[in-house]
Amino acid sequence: MSALEGKVCLVGGGGNGLGAATAQTLADHGARVVVNDLGTSVHGEGSDPSVAGEVAATIRENGGEAVAHAGDLTNAEYAADLVTATVEEYGRLDAVLNFVGILRDSIVYKLDPDDWTAVLETNLTGQFTLLQAACQHWRQEAGDDGLDTQRSYLAASSYAARGNVGQANYAASKAGVLGLVRTVSSEMYRSNVRVNAMIANAFTRMTETVPEEHRPYTREEMPPERVATFATYLASDDATDVTGCTLYAGGDRVGVFSPPSLDHVGVRPGGWSLDSLAEHFRADVAGDLDLTRTESYF
Repeated sequence: MSALEGKVCLVGGGGNGLGAATAQTLADHGARVVVNDLGTSVHGEGSDPSVAGEVAATIRENGGEAVAHAGDLTNAEYAADLVTATVEEYGRLDAVLNFVGILRDSIVYKLDPDDWTAVLETNLTGQFTLLQAACQHWRQEAGDDGLDTQRSYLAASSYAARGNVGQANYAASKAGVLGLVRTVSSEMYRSNVRVNAMIANAFTRMTETVPEEHRPYTREEMPPERVATFATYLASDDATDVTGCTLYAGGDRVGVFSPPSLDHVGVRPGGWSLDSLAEHFRADVAGDLDLTRTESYF
């Protein structure tokens, strides 16, 4: 029996790259798949319903079961309708994997406020709306008897969440995903729902926006399909109780990031003064920590 036989999986941003590879891999392992995508450019421009339709058609041609659903996940009403339509189509919803995202890169002092808003709306609000809609459905389904199996939500984040030159909007949106996941995983665990974030390294159309001489890897080195395998595992029952985590997948590697932690602490009875901070903060509180953190992670 396939690992996801009988499961129903909804893939947000499933029309390209990581989302498309994951939709196909889920179907290859027995899941019935709903492919959502608005069909915009990598910068969030335009729309094309055929983008989601082509991925669903390819899945069916390969012997899987899939339907397409074109729409904008920044719209909470649409996200709720998408969950409802999935349940109406297949009778249940077992996992949501959301890869929605756009880029509008610029150095912060040149960043257009409209580009800030567009990226935050797509990458963060587009996660919240679908996560909320799925959780509302799962809470209702749980009722008094609970869910028959644990449900799963996986949100796409990025290394840029740690900070990346020219990506203030993108980094803020992807860091916001991590806080969202840590919060909702605690809220939904009692309802038998797990919620995780994935930082993925793979060659996608976003990578192609980087000048070739600065690209960190090739498609052959970091294919989306390697990430899709880990994403599919996280949708399976084998990942039960893996929740609240920031996970990594890329190439031959998978992993788990440590949660935010307080590295060094200085305590001064009565509180700190400017003079005592000047005297002790670097040497005695920070110690050997490097406090000049300007690395670009892309």
